[in-house]
Formats: sequence, structure tokens, C-alpha cells
Amino acid sequence: MAVWVPWAVAALLYLAFRLFYDGLRRPLSQTEIDAFLAQVGDRLHESGNDPAVMRAFLEADDGHEFVMLNMVRAHPGDISHPDTGEVASGMTWLRRYSDRFTGQLFRRGGHPVFVGRKVAGYIDAWNTPADPGWTLFGTMRYRSRRDMIRLASAPEFRAAHPAKMLGLDATFSFPTQRMFAFYASPRVTVALVLALLAALTHIALLSAG
Repeated sequence: MAVWVPWAVAALLYLAFRLFYDGLRRPLSQTEIDAFLAQVGDRLHESGNDPAVMRAFLEADDGHEFVMLNMVRAHPGDISHPDTGEVASGMTWLRRYSDRFTGQLFRRGGHPVFVGRKVAGYIDAWNTPADPGWTLFGTMRYRSRRDMIRLASAPEFRAAHPAKMLGLDATFSFPTQRMFAFYASPRVTVALVLALLAALTHIALLSAG
């Protein structure tokens, strides 16, 4: 095998990864937005959310990635499933939901960025409501707003959503876009791993020759 082959394979693998991870970056069409809101509009109203906020977010689509910030207060007690009668803690229901949600997120080029538990009350707060007793927070990377609405429309997501509602006592979420960060993104990490593997294979080929 020629020593350049590992580098060519690594380059092709990285190109395939970037095509998957970044997507085509096409903004949503008005038809896609209208169809999604027609599908979930009633659910948004029932949960106390304003469909106009969702519409504005989707209509401002730039086709790029975003990160959703989620604040969660898990239900403190045991909750009984209204259909099956199964009893489980709020955190158990949330884990069941998050396991299925995260699987669907990965399939669409997204992933958790940081998830953590709250360890104290507000250390600094100014002109904000009192701490409602948040349990967890999470930041989730979405490849695009199109991926978000496709995930929300997927049968697998709808099947998992009841577990979320059973486990939640309160929550809020809002989308963000990165200004700067001091961590290696998957783009960098995957590039470094592939380069390392190509270099090791290159060295092995030279040694064998």
C-alpha cells in the first residue's frame, strides 16, 4: 500500500463527516414552516407556548447550527403513568425520554454539548424571579432548524414525549448561537483523530517497507 493512501482515506472520511455534521445549510422554506406549525400548533397552545415565537425563529432561519439551552425542574415525587399505571420517579421518566431523544438527535447531526445538575441556589441574580428549584440544565446542538422540526415531527419523538411530560415539573428553553468557545468542537476532534490514525498507519507502512 502506498503511504499516501491512509491520508487520502482520512481526508475522504473527514469530508463525509463534515457533510453529515454540517448538512447542506439550506434555510427553511415558508411551506415547510407552515406545514410544521399546522402540525404542532395545538400542542404549543396546550403547553402555554406562543406559536408566534416559534414562527419568528423558523422564519429567521439561516440554515446554520444552533444550541438550545434547557432549564429543567424534575418532578420531586413518584408519578404514575395515566395509561399503564406504572409508577416511577420524575428523574426516571426524564431519563427514559432523554435516552430516546438523544438517539434521534444524533441521527440528525446533533448532540449534547453540556449537561449538568444544579448544586446550589442562585449565587448572582438581578431583577429575575425567585429560583424555582431547577434540577438540571442542558445545552443541545442542532445541525439546523430543519433538523429540529423534523425531530419534533418524528413518530419516535412523539412516542417519547409523554415520558418528558411525566418527569417535568417546570422547564424553559431558548435557542442560542455561539459567539466564542474554549473547547474543541467535533469538527476539530474528528480531524485530529483521523490525522492521528493516518499518521500511525503511515509509520507502520514505512516500518513494514
